[in-house]
Amino acid sequence: MWNEYILATSIEEVQRILGEKKDRARIVAGATDLILEMERGVRKGIDTLIDVTRIPGLNTIRLDEDDVVHLGPLVTHNDCASSKLIRQRAYPLARAAWEVGAPQIRNRGTIAGNLITASPANDTITPLMALDAHVTLASTRGERVVPLGNFYVHVRKTVMAPDEMLVDISFPALSRTQRGTFVKLALRRAQAISVVNVAAILEFHGDTVRTASITLGSVAPTIIHAGEAEDFLRTRKLTPKNIEEAAILAMNAAKPIDDIRGSAAFRREMVRVITTRALTSLKDGTHTSGMPKAPILLSDRELQPSHVHFQTPSPIQTTINGRSYTFNSGHHKTLLRLLREEGLLTGTKEGCAEGECGACTVFLDGKAVMSCLVPAPRAHGARIVTIEGLAEGAALHPVQEAFIRHGAVHAGYCTPGFIMSAAKLLDENPNPTRDEVEQSITGNLCRCTGYYKIVQAIESAVKIKSEEVEDG
Repeated sequence: MWNEYILATSIEEVQRILGEKKDRARIVAGATDLILEMERGVRKGIDTLIDVTRIPGLNTIRLDEDDVVHLGPLVTHNDCASSKLIRQRAYPLARAAWEVGAPQIRNRGTIAGNLITASPANDTITPLMALDAHVTLASTRGERVVPLGNFYVHVRKTVMAPDEMLVDISFPALSRTQRGTFVKLALRRAQAISVVNVAAILEFHGDTVRTASITLGSVAPTIIHAGEAEDFLRTRKLTPKNIEEAAILAMNAAKPIDDIRGSAAFRREMVRVITTRALTSLKDGTHTSGMPKAPILLSDRELQPSHVHFQTPSPIQTTINGRSYTFNSGHHKTLLRLLREEGLLTGTKEGCAEGECGACTVFLDGKAVMSCLVPAPRAHGARIVTIEGLAEGAALHPVQEAFIRHGAVHAGYCTPGFIMSAAKLLDENPNPTRDEVEQSITGNLCRCTGYYKIVQAIESAVKIKSEEVEDG
């Protein structure tokens, strides 16, 4: 899929390579969109991938002295969903980030990547537009700051030049007089693209709206403001009648298309419905309902990736299940196929190869990820755990024991992915609730039966592990 893969160690190195390669190079962070686009032939003419995930300091979330929030280009959706700062001072973004995909996708996918992909259905663009975000683009020619509203040209098209890197996302933190939320309508509760989504941020003076920002996603070529609805709400109270009128004005701003996820007429009506929900929740103070206080991340925050340089055709040197491996081939594959075909570790399964089913879940530097969406060279210098590495000698992992005991294996093809997600859940939270168990497996599909035995097995594994701890 690519001819050259580079693990960069500095922004300056990235800028230099982009300056030389231009359209023939792309930056890789999460790669959750780019891998699929290259495999499907949507992105053509790319021969060099520049992996920036080993550059130090790019995953920071900070508040500056002017009360402006800054997100580094490696900040992931899970980083935002779990950030105390984002949850308190930019709640619509935290909510949108949590609504993206599943834990494995949120561990890899970055906010910057979501913006650059430029799909009008991408969830985090909508709240960032409502927050009046700006992006900083850097190249060897210098830096420029672009308002997010001016960043998009059309569907999947931005003003970024081929030699530019997005190095910062910034927006004013919400004040004490502001409240905001994000509402998404999709065809499933998880792992689903928005049919429509709405972000609403209101500034209040008492119970009167002083300013309003309402943005709509998946209803036009780019994310749009519902300008008439915003104007209407200013100086008015959030009465049921005013909410109804604002929702109608938001609906009238939408210019959707018919596609496989919904008709244009359905989308317009759903804009009205979810705008009503958003504004009503802001009036009632229930806008944070349904957002977990501690989202399940399936991640070990303490385990950080090593900062190593790599460039094809150097051998891929990695650690899998505590054992050192050197691969002289497989550089142009995904991590899934490297593990199966070069590593002969066939426990990790290929189901959809699109990041939808979770059968290929592995741990990459302590995070559960879909290995079908990770480029193989990212394994260089990494620590990887596959299903083969969960057992300790002849002793099965408590989750493996529980799956056998409760007959949760079913046909078995999806089982390794479920077990990996459940095992990481227990690492993260030894005493999860039923809801947290269900959150942990939202990225894993079982096609042959239901999830009852699977959930039952995971809950049983919690008890097994607790007993082991008590026994010392």
